[in-house]
Amino acid sequence: MRFYFILSLLIFINSHAQKTEKIIFQSANPFALSDIINNLDNQTEQEVYGNLTIPKDSINSEKKYPLVIGVAGSLGWREHHYEYMKMYQQSGFATFELNSFKSRNISSTVGSQVEVTTASIILDAYKAFEKLSKHPNIDKNKVSITGWSLGGAVALFSGWKPIIKAISKDLKFASHLSFYPPCFFDPENTEFTDSPIHILIGELDNWTPAEPCNYFVKKISDNSNVNLTIYPNSHHSFDSKEPITFNEKGYSFKKCLFKLNKEGDVLMNYLNLPMSSPIMQKIGFLFCVERGVNLGGNPKSREKAFAFSKSFMIRTLTDDN
Repeated sequence: MRFYFILSLLIFINSHAQKTEKIIFQSANPFALSDIINNLDNQTEQEVYGNLTIPKDSINSEKKYPLVIGVAGSLGWREHHYEYMKMYQQSGFATFELNSFKSRNISSTVGSQVEVTTASIILDAYKAFEKLSKHPNIDKNKVSITGWSLGGAVALFSGWKPIIKAISKDLKFASHLSFYPPCFFDPENTEFTDSPIHILIGELDNWTPAEPCNYFVKKISDNSNVNLTIYPNSHHSFDSKEPITFNEKGYSFKKCLFKLNKEGDVLMNYLNLPMSSPIMQKIGFLFCVERGVNLGGNPKSREKAFAFSKSFMIRTLTDDN
């Protein structure tokens, strides 16, 4: 009896042991997606780091694990982001906390959205993927990307084929899970990865509104494996535990729908000029953006989102998918 108790205890400890490594890699600072597609080799270099947490198997030190790369939003890494990562770790996955902000000494991009852009973080994510694909404990064929808000844009547009072709033809995310991303883009090129893409967003979101996600998903659905879940009575950050608050600095994009041309330029409403620099983006936002947004949790939607996320990763990162 004592033998079986000790054996069970060892198995339990082994299955819950883990280690964290700081991973450093080279990336760059493209401002727009067009910088990646048309001029990637000439972007300013940037050292970036992240934290890799992997299960520790004392029996098989060379065991390879599926990996979830996490990308924070404009407010940086928050408590509920870490809760997801812990859930994935407990499910037997490795996780990578991408620190694009801290690597550039930035804490938040709320109210500006120019210091660290979607394009630069997408490049960071792929450069991290490239570095981690060589790690002895990572299965490079089972790597998913997930993100929230700004990170949701990264999770979504990292599956856009013009970006994939420009950065890496050898790496492919097994799935993309995007929380309340900015969907207010009308893409000229609708070719996306055939890996599963899923968007989770709140019905009442006035930061990155839900209705454009309906339009976006319908438009790209013929050339992608994309699905959308809209949670009723839910705001931005519906999956957090925080009360609903008002952020007066945040950009509300509820009146915006920008064209995204095949070169990767986001065009101003009415003028159709590319917003591919900080000053042009600031001018472009004047046509439709308002200040002030709501954010905060909805307990029912939070519970559903965590349950869905866990099942999504199991389904897309295991041999049974």
